[in-house]
Amino acid sequence: MSDERQPPSLAELDARLREARRVAGLDPVEPSPYEAMGNGSGGSDMGLGLRIGVELVAGVILGLLLGLGLDKWLGIAPWGLIIGVFVGALAGFMNVYRVANGQGYAAGFKASGDGPPKAGPGAE
Repeated sequence: MSDERQPPSLAELDARLREARRVAGLDPVEPSPYEAMGNGSGGSDMGLGLRIGVELVAGVILGLLLGLGLDKWLGIAPWGLIIGVFVGALAGFMNVYRVANGQGYAAGFKASGDGPPKAGPGAE
């Protein structure tokens, strides 16, 4: 008879990888409920993309509405609209920048300690 060894099952391999990461300090001991929802940030990549799109569109629409309001109130048409759209677009881009750098809504969890702990080289 040949001396063939059975390959380890995926569950065994997963357990060994988790233990190696835990020993190396790359993963928390137990995944938090927030990490179980997606990529570890509390949501999915699709959700992040949707949020970025909404941030951009909301900024422009809010600037547009404020500009129209200024035009009617002060009678300076179309300058209020033009300035409002530019300011709204700038605000939308600033919000996208904050989200991309992790300073958006979820940053409040980090400051209060309510959110999931970050693991890995950049963890605090």
